[in-house]
Amino acid sequence: MGLQESLRLLAGVFVLAGLVLGFFVHAGWYLLVAFVALNLIQSAFTRWCPAIWILRKAGVRERCSHV
Repeated sequence: MGLQESLRLLAGVFVLAGLVLGFFVHAGWYLLVAFVALNLIQSAFTRWCPAIWILRKAGVRERCSHV
C-alpha cells in the first residue's frame, strides 16, 4: 500500500471512528470528523498535509508505478 492509499485509509478510519464514537459515546467526538474534514480541505489548497508527514515518519513510502 502506497502513501496516498494509506492517507485515504487513515482519513476513512478517523471519520468512521469519529462517527461511531459520536453516536454511541458522546457527541463531542463529531469534532474529530470536523477536524479531519477541515484538514482535507486545507490540504487541497495548500498541498500540505500533516498526516502525510506522520505516515512518512512511520516508514510509508510512495509506491512506484511502472507501466
